[in-house]
Amino acid sequence: MRRSLVLATSLLLATAACGPSEVVVTIEVEVPSPEGEGTVMRPLSDVEVQLIPFDRDEVFDSLTQAYGTPEPDVPQELLERREAVQEAQAEWDEATRRWSTIRDTLQKLTEAMEQYSRGEAAYVALFREWQDWESQLGSAQREVDQTFAVFDSLQQGTIRESDSIRILKDNWADDAFAGVGDVFAAKQRATGLDWAVDTTDASGVARGNLMVEPGTYWVHARYELPYTELYWNEMITVEGGEPTTVRLTRENAEERVKL
Repeated sequence: MRRSLVLATSLLLATAACGPSEVVVTIEVEVPSPEGEGTVMRPLSDVEVQLIPFDRDEVFDSLTQAYGTPEPDVPQELLERREAVQEAQAEWDEATRRWSTIRDTLQKLTEAMEQYSRGEAAYVALFREWQDWESQLGSAQREVDQTFAVFDSLQQGTIRESDSIRILKDNWADDAFAGVGDVFAAKQRATGLDWAVDTTDASGVARGNLMVEPGTYWVHARYELPYTELYWNEMITVEGGEPTTVRLTRENAEERVKL
């Protein structure tokens, strides 16, 4: 009886080890703290995550070499101008946050003063503080207007050139990677493994649809930022049993120029 129980348990464990295994992917990145100092980790929702049983980057590299004609480069001068645009936007954002802080502070002081009559000492103290903040509001608004004007001028100067380079790169990719779908299909057939896809939820986690057979996979995802994109292509080994966990962050991403 005991031998039968041990044998049944062993078979059950062996079957579980050979069956599909779950992969759990978490995506989060550092962003400026809403409090105004430092950074906080923010989960990224609605990001598509793919488990691919081969290295897609290797396929694109091979097709690039076989095509012969180099991919059009983004001119260094354009990259530098785009960096200037990004810095100008950061200054505009900071000026806008400063203006918002002053406006919100004035609103809170106004609400606080409503609790007192004008002759009370508490009202007088609050009103003096309100005057101090109110005197800063006009200059803060002017700074918002000035920083936006600089940002808008720099941005308009790069939009047309960025569009031209993007069209060149897209046309090149259409030709160079024309057969990529067939190569992907052949690569997948050779591995005998499935391609799984899921999307991160509000907590930045993708799971449930990432059930795959044990083997080697590449976790592929991308997330667009205002001027760049974060690109992940992480190799993992999936084994039977416990879920395989993968954490994608800015540290293990490749940051690519987005035109």
